[in-house]
Amino acid sequence: MAECYTIRLANCAFFARHGVHDEEEFLGQRFFVDAELEVDQNDALETDSIEGTVHYGVAFKVIEEIVTGKRRYLIEALALDIAKALTSRFSQIRLARITVRKPSAAVPGILDHVEVTVEHRA
Repeated sequence: MAECYTIRLANCAFFARHGVHDEEEFLGQRFFVDAELEVDQNDALETDSIEGTVHYGVAFKVIEEIVTGKRRYLIEALALDIAKALTSRFSQIRLARITVRKPSAAVPGILDHVEVTVEHRA
């Protein structure tokens, strides 16, 4: 088995309109995304080459396009779509573990946020 390393993009923030309730689509809210990517080491680390690894600026843009794109009712579906988009864009990713946090979830109570984590193996 080839060696790997982990890249993490933590607490990426976006304004979007996901959720089941009409108000969530109308008003929108902030969503936070963490991406933990297990990446094949190949020779990128030895050669210090960006072409052989995951360019995290591009990865951020991929996440942003998914989150700010079409509405999803479930943040679970949003997380899976992000994971699939990242593994599709970067062949070096073995596993994408995506966490989506929704601070203003429509829950009848006081809480910090609702959070889901989805894993997708390439």
